Amino acid sequence: MNIKSLLLGSAAALVAVSGARAADAIVVAEPEPAEYVRICDVYGAGYFYIPGTETCLKIGGYLRYDIGVGDALGLKSIDKKDAYNFIRGTGNTVDINDTYFKRMRAQLTFDARSETEYGTLRGFIATYYQRDSVEVDIGNDTYSDTASAWALEHAIIQLGGLTIAYTDSLFETLTDSAGSVINDGIGVNYTPGKTHLIAYTFDGGNGFSATIGVEEGSGEEYTLDSYVPHVVAGASFTQGWGKIAGVIGYDANFGEVAGKVRVDFNVNEALSLWVMAGYQDYNAERAWWSDQFDLSGRSSYYGVWGGDWAVWGGGQYRFNEKGSLDVQLAYDDNETFGAAVGVNYALVPGFNIRPEVVYASGYERDINNNKIGGKKDGWGGYLRFQRSF
Repeated sequence: MNIKSLLLGSAAALVAVSGARAADAIVVAEPEPAEYVRICDVYGAGYFYIPGTETCLKIGGYLRYDIGVGDALGLKSIDKKDAYNFIRGTGNTVDINDTYFKRMRAQLTFDARSETEYGTLRGFIATYYQRDSVEVDIGNDTYSDTASAWALEHAIIQLGGLTIAYTDSLFETLTDSAGSVINDGIGVNYTPGKTHLIAYTFDGGNGFSATIGVEEGSGEEYTLDSYVPHVVAGASFTQGWGKIAGVIGYDANFGEVAGKVRVDFNVNEALSLWVMAGYQDYNAERAWWSDQFDLSGRSSYYGVWGGDWAVWGGGQYRFNEKGSLDVQLAYDDNETFGAAVGVNYALVPGFNIRPEVVYASGYERDINNNKIGGKKDGWGGYLRFQRSF
């Protein structure tokens, strides 16, 4: 056998073995094409299509750290060393100290939207978890502590003009809350808070809209006590110069009515101003009894200020795209006054620093709404750091 024959035989053997192994090989299936997340720009920035659907979803939220000081925004606590010595019998007095209020909050939001034959179908959720500094009552004094809280802030279903939700009362939202300061409820309150509600909004398409809804209320006094709901109705008209809006609320538990009117002015690109007025038939006796039992301290669900009337006003001046000055003043028929002045500065996109100073004053009143003693007042400072995304 020569060399040529040997090489040809070896090659044939190798081909035969390779063919046998190929017959036994596992065939790997082709991978399915990957479905990448698609950007949805129909409803603005940040939305994406949920894979396999035509629903657009936006996930957002913030991390927020607040610090409050002073009579208006800080806390008071017994001196804990004094209290310890008093209990041991080595001290005779226990001082009261001023200390910080602090809050760390983490919020998450989910906003899902899609188009239907009846209009936009939307589902919105906002929830948060926070850790607070708190005052704990011990007789006539308090001591400082910390506590955690979780809350469902908003849960909203909307289809076209229909809204079914747990969220801020229409009595607040139909007149755009109050100002752009952090402590917009300082001195004089403007909102009954959060509630279950069902509402319908008509959009005229020319800047006019009108809303009517029913609400459950909240708290021991104002959560519904029968099948008759609280009723809220409001309307607004928006143009380039600004906006005018009004709202009226009927408290079904006590048969009381309250209303507010608000006007906003866009003076120029930097300056915007607003003023709001509220009116109710104030029931001083009911408000007094409510306050004695540490309830709401008001005379009806929607009449959240003191006396028959209240006024709020303020504005915002935008220095540039990074910073603005916010101001709000408030005064009511019971001679309660509140003021807040703050700066909102975006250090970098998504991170804002907001210092604010507030002042509040008012009188304690008896069951007949007569003043008890002199005016009580206090200052406060607030600082907020917020990372939004």
